[in-house]
Amino acid sequence: MIFASTFLRRALLADAVFSGIAALGFTFGAGAFAALFNLPEVLLRETGLFLIAYTALVGWLASRASLPKALVLLVVIANAAWTVASIALLFSGAVSPNLAGELMVVAQAIATGVFAELQYLGLRKSGSAVTA
Repeated sequence: MIFASTFLRRALLADAVFSGIAALGFTFGAGAFAALFNLPEVLLRETGLFLIAYTALVGWLASRASLPKALVLLVVIANAAWTVASIALLFSGAVSPNLAGELMVVAQAIATGVFAELQYLGLRKSGSAVTA
């Protein structure tokens, strides 16, 4: 367990807010976003559903003063993996987004990578907690 620094808690909260907005948009607006970005509707909807659970976890972590270090590290790794997977998706040929879709995927990949970096820095600023 660690005592979460204010920096770490704010980085987790920002991630939860960003992910929550994306979760709602992709879950309930998958059809509209699919047409706008020329991406598969099912991909967007399933991404949104996954992000609902992810948002709940990261939001819960952001609300705690003491956190399991391994769980925070898992969030950092997941964000880094999401960044790489997003860019790989564009190069894979599995989807054919239009320019708006490519820009959206790249923008969210960059944002997710920034969250990974901020959370890692916050984790390093956090102190050890003593458990009873």
